[in-house]
Amino acid sequence: MKTAMIIVALLGFSSVVAAQDGTAKTQQVEQYAYDSHLDVAKVISEDPVPDVCAVVTTHMTYQDSQGKRHVLAYNVMGRCSQG
Repeated sequence: MKTAMIIVALLGFSSVVAAQDGTAKTQQVEQYAYDSHLDVAKVISEDPVPDVCAVVTTHMTYQDSQGKRHVLAYNVMGRCSQG
């Protein structure tokens, strides 16, 4: 009986995680501009900067002071550490 309850609990947790992943993938991406006014209360994740000698687009997922999640696209210079 305990094993069945543990399995049910794990399946419920897995579906919550899967639902969160699906939400993040369908969220609208905002494009950063120099006049953007950002309300970043907490950075959730950032894409790694690639090892290229060029300007590339990267993304940051953050939470604002109201608790709303945002995905921001912005340009950065690659790491340019090629030997």
